[in-house]
Amino acid sequence: MNIKIWLIVMVFFCHAACASGLSDPFSTEAMTSGLPCNFRNTSNAPLTLDDVVERALCNNPQTRAAWENARVQAAQVGVAKSAYLPTFSASVSSSENRNSSVLSRLQGAGSSMYSQTGTSLALSYLLYDFGARRAALESANQTLVALNATQDATIQSVFLSALQSYYQLFASGAAVDSALESEKSSLESLNAASTRHRIGTATPADELQAKTAYEQAVLNRITAEGNERIAQGTLANAMGLDADHPLKIAPPAALSVDEKFEKNLDILIGEAKKSRPDLRAAEAQLRAAKAGVSAAEAAGMPSISLSANQNYTHSSVSDPYRSTQVGVTLSFPVFTGFNTTYRTRLAQAQADASAAQRDKLAMQVSLDVWRAYQTLITGTETLKSTQVLLDSATQSERVALGRYKAGVGTLIDLLTAQSALAGAKQQRIQALYTWQIDRASLAQAMGMLNEIPRK
Repeated sequence: MNIKIWLIVMVFFCHAACASGLSDPFSTEAMTSGLPCNFRNTSNAPLTLDDVVERALCNNPQTRAAWENARVQAAQVGVAKSAYLPTFSASVSSSENRNSSVLSRLQGAGSSMYSQTGTSLALSYLLYDFGARRAALESANQTLVALNATQDATIQSVFLSALQSYYQLFASGAAVDSALESEKSSLESLNAASTRHRIGTATPADELQAKTAYEQAVLNRITAEGNERIAQGTLANAMGLDADHPLKIAPPAALSVDEKFEKNLDILIGEAKKSRPDLRAAEAQLRAAKAGVSAAEAAGMPSISLSANQNYTHSSVSDPYRSTQVGVTLSFPVFTGFNTTYRTRLAQAQADASAAQRDKLAMQVSLDVWRAYQTLITGTETLKSTQVLLDSATQSERVALGRYKAGVGTLIDLLTAQSALAGAKQQRIQALYTWQIDRASLAQAMGMLNEIPRK
């Protein structure tokens, strides 16, 4: 009965091991980057830009999906590592048997009954396989590296989306304020035109033109308010919420523009090729594909395994039977119908495709940095121009309004000046917020979005 006692001990050990934390003996959970969730604003205070970004990273399904994909691959790494350990199995059987024959029934002997129990232990261990296990583990590890890098890229994408939505919300709100000011100015012009018409110093056409301009300003304000509501829904969606979820968002601090950013494009592109997580993922995928070639080649090589078995059988009609077997097995795939040949060709083609994809992405990285850099340069120059335009339009509108009220200017001049001022305000506001987005876009093109300061 020693083997039964040994079996009970082994079963108890397995359950105890799992209960004591060996359910993840290779610590695969620690191989993933973790879910980027640090949202701590649980009060009713308005959400700052930091809060918006953190909540987006916590709630957006894209970040969760990327993390879960990495966890799936981490488990695959554990599967690959398990090939280096022996396997142990045990079985227990028990049966009640009845023997009955025609002769025994004719002789009046009836049927005979007997019981039989058996236990079996088996050990198997792969000693050598010409690198197949090593290649499989390398492929699993590199695929995990790729998925962790993909998670980083997803995080930066969600980060940028939240930041864009945040600034666009306030750009839309500022556009509403600008439209309200324009509407107020148009109403003032209409009142002035009506007054001059009553006292006979203006024609009815002037009043009609002023009324048309006022109605156009009202229409522009209604459109701006609709765009603001759309921006609110877009921001809520970026944060992983329903579009109609009510939001309390704190405005950004005074927007500052730093024109002293790096102007050497070669350096920027070089840093991007080192930092871009999607390019790191492509490099890891290529290494995984190369390991797949080695695994396919090793599949056609011999393997050497150690096996051991111990069996015990007890029957009520015979003596107990014990057997022990220990052996080494050499397996050699003599002919597999060219399966190994074509699996190797398949793996090599996949590796070549991964190399081409990596090279394509490297070229795209340089283009992304170039485009984002030029966009930021344009945005910086646009900021300078919009400030000059706003100052000029403001002064022009004041002069035109004063001249019209004094009776020496025309209504056309006033409406033109007011329209130019409204456009200048809108362009200035949009340029300020767009510059912040352009700066973040350049950081994301370089794979360094998490390093920019958030206000």
